Amino acid sequence: MSFENRHTDDLVRLAVAGGGFTLSAANRHTNDLVRIAVAGSGKAARITFTDMANRHIEDLVRIAVADQGCVVLEG
Repeated sequence: MSFENRHTDDLVRLAVAGGGFTLSAANRHTNDLVRIAVAGSGKAARITFTDMANRHIEDLVRIAVADQGCVVLEG
């Protein structure tokens, strides 16, 4: 199942429910990724963001701080 076409609000709801998923972050704004990460952190959801290699380190750090260990960042 592909999650790339899902709206950010839907992915936030899924993460809040504890659902884990893998998402290509290539076409997502950093603020959206942070929202998803924060939503998943309270439920320890296992979320993987792929296509992160070209992001600025500041963006990666923002996501890492927000996720409290529930998000894996992959190149």
